[in-house]
Amino acid sequence: MIIDVSQTSALDVYRLLISIVTPRPIAWVTSLDAEGRVNLAPFSFFNVFGADPPVVVFAPNRKRDGSKKDTLNNVETTREFVVNAAVADLAAEVNLSSKELPPGESEVDLTRLSVLPSKLVKAPRLAESPINLECRLRQVIRIGENPLSANLVIGEIVMIHLADRILDEQGKIDPRKVRTIARLGGEYYCHTSDLFEMKRP
Repeated sequence: MIIDVSQTSALDVYRLLISIVTPRPIAWVTSLDAEGRVNLAPFSFFNVFGADPPVVVFAPNRKRDGSKKDTLNNVETTREFVVNAAVADLAAEVNLSSKELPPGESEVDLTRLSVLPSKLVKAPRLAESPINLECRLRQVIRIGENPLSANLVIGEIVMIHLADRILDEQGKIDPRKVRTIARLGGEYYCHTSDLFEMKRP
């Protein structure tokens, strides 16, 4: 099969790409709107891009009607956010928090989760998540204005919270204890519990 992107709808290209680029880590982002209301949403166009300064990038694409997602509006307004780890024990809540709610209605309430104050940013962190990255916005790069167009949110990590329960005896993160989940195509997710090790050459 050969697919000419210029002859294919954006939605079909999107569906192909999320099945091709897998697994994708999930940024489970808490942010505040201008009135201080908490928003929670998962984004699987996400990764870490550097350590000095430590930078994460996630992409809240435009909605199918071309409008901005609440998270993007919030981050542009407040210039901060928190990335929380999406883990196996909270998979149902991760999925539920992707539901489109009216602006100002909180997915934290919908999922029955709870938040804790952050140290350096006003956006709260998820209490139930074992990892929280407090971030300040560095830049938003818009790539198109069409429905499904990307907005690359570049955030600098300013504080890291780690639950003791995910650490090994040396104080390092044990991936077997974190048990993150990742996105595949369609409605599929995967666990990161099938591990293997290889020494770098």
